[in-house]
Amino acid sequence: MADKKTYRIFEDISDVDISENDIWEYAPDVLNQLLIDHTMSAKARCEANDMHLRVNIFWATSDYEERGEGYHYADQIKPESIVGQNGRVIMPRVLKDKLLQDARVKDKAEVFTPSWVCNAQNNLVDNAWFGREGVFNTEFIDANGMHSWTPTEGKIVFPEGDKQKTWKKYVVENRMEITCGEGPYMVSRYDTTTGVYIPTHRRVGLLDRKLRVVSDNCDTTKEWLDMARKAYQHTYGFEWQGDNLLLAREALLYTFIEYYIEKFNEKDADGKIIVKNVPSRTSIEGIARIISWNVWQMDGIKMVVPDSCDKVTRMDLFGEEEKVVCQACKNGDTFGHIGELCLIRDWN
Repeated sequence: MADKKTYRIFEDISDVDISENDIWEYAPDVLNQLLIDHTMSAKARCEANDMHLRVNIFWATSDYEERGEGYHYADQIKPESIVGQNGRVIMPRVLKDKLLQDARVKDKAEVFTPSWVCNAQNNLVDNAWFGREGVFNTEFIDANGMHSWTPTEGKIVFPEGDKQKTWKKYVVENRMEITCGEGPYMVSRYDTTTGVYIPTHRRVGLLDRKLRVVSDNCDTTKEWLDMARKAYQHTYGFEWQGDNLLLAREALLYTFIEYYIEKFNEKDADGKIIVKNVPSRTSIEGIARIISWNVWQMDGIKMVVPDSCDKVTRMDLFGEEEKVVCQACKNGDTFGHIGELCLIRDWN
C-alpha cells in the first residue's frame, strides 16, 4: 500500500536539483544505499568482526567545512547532514555560487562537459560497436553555431544476423565513466554546464542509450525490470569528491524512475505523461543497491580510496603506532599504492 501513496520523488521527478528530503521521505533505506561505501564498510566489518557495520562515502572536499561538525573533509556524509533543514546543502555544480565553482575548478580541476560533447564522444563508442554512424542521433551545428543533435526516430536497429550484436548483448556491454563528477556521460538528465533539463527522448548517456533499447524491446514490466537491472549492473563510474558522487548516484536512480514512468504510462492530448504507474519500492531499492556498488569513491590516479595511503599505520618495536610511508606516493608512481583498494561487484 505504501507504493500507492503520492510521493514528491515521483511528482518532482524532472527537477534538476534532486531533493534528498524527497528520497528520505519516500524510503530512508534508498538514501542510505546511495550513501554507502562498500569498500570501507567491508574493511570496518572485517576489522571489528561485525557484519552490521556500515561506512558512508566521505566529503573529500573542504567546501562545506564552514557548516561545522559533520561537514569536514574526512567526515562521512550522513543522512542528517543532507536532509531536513540541510536538504539543499548538496546541489549540482551549475547551481552553485560562481566563486565556489571557480574555486573547485582551481583546486580539483573540476570541469564539466557540455552535453553535446558527451554525445559526440558516446557516439564514437556506438559507431565502433554498431559499425555505422547515426545510431541514436545525428549531430549538427545550427545557424547560431550551437552544437546539438536530432534523436533517431523509431526502434534502434541492430546488425542483422550477428549474434554478438543483439540488443541484449548491447545492454550488458560494460561501460564506465572515469572521474565521473555528476555522471553526464552515464546519464544526461540535464546539461551540466547550463542546468537545462533534458527530456528522456533526447538523452545521450551511456546508460540512457541502454534504457532506450530496453524500452524498445520490452513490453512487460517484468522483462523491462530484468533488463534494466542488467543495464545498471554493466554501467560503472568512479569519482573522488563525495558530493559529486552522491549527485551522480541520485541521477542514475532518478533516470531509472523516469524511463519506467515514460514506458508504462499514457500521455494526454498535449503529450504530458499521466502518471499512474511507478516502480515498486523493492525495485527502486534494488536499483539503488546496484548503483551504490557500481558508482564508487576512488582516486582515479592511485586507484585506491582517496587519501587512504596516508592512513596506513603499523606497530613499531616499542608497541607505538607509526605511519607507513607509501613509496608509490613518494615516487609519483601509478601502481603499488598501499591505500585501500576499491571493491566493485561482479554481478555475473
